[in-house]
Amino acid sequence: MNVLIVTVARAMAWLGGLVLMALTLLSVLSIAGRALSGLGLGPVPGDYELVEAGTALAVLCFLPWCHLRRGHAVVDMFWRLYPRAMQRFIGILTELLMFGVWVLLAWRMGVGMLDYRANGETSFILHMPVWWGYAACTLAAVFGCVVYGWTLLGSLGVAAARQPDEMAGAH
Repeated sequence: MNVLIVTVARAMAWLGGLVLMALTLLSVLSIAGRALSGLGLGPVPGDYELVEAGTALAVLCFLPWCHLRRGHAVVDMFWRLYPRAMQRFIGILTELLMFGVWVLLAWRMGVGMLDYRANGETSFILHMPVWWGYAACTLAAVFGCVVYGWTLLGSLGVAAARQPDEMAGAH
């Protein structure tokens, strides 16, 4: 199970990177089009709409991999001074809180997706159904719940959740 979670998290991080590269190219083309408007060019229609949805998706794709790699920002000025039991308690508490945030995020993204789908709202310029972006982000958020839940179980000693660099052949 651990290898599957790590593999999917890594693939999602790559997907997020590809989405950001595409958004960067889109932004460059749109800015160049604006700058060259005197030559009959113009911005890419709907660039803001695409960047908005794509950036949200990219971030949700990156965060599970970041969490597995223990890459979140940490303030540990006094961490080494705490007794081992307190460090473990704080670690479990933060895992529990992050899992709760991800469950809330996935739930609300799912509710938003269903609402936008039901009311048929589309984006202003491209007339793209808004729920499409929510659907993609909801899938990424649900997987985030799996990752954060798995690492919480690992912290509790219930599951053998290991960091990717601890796994042979998982790089």
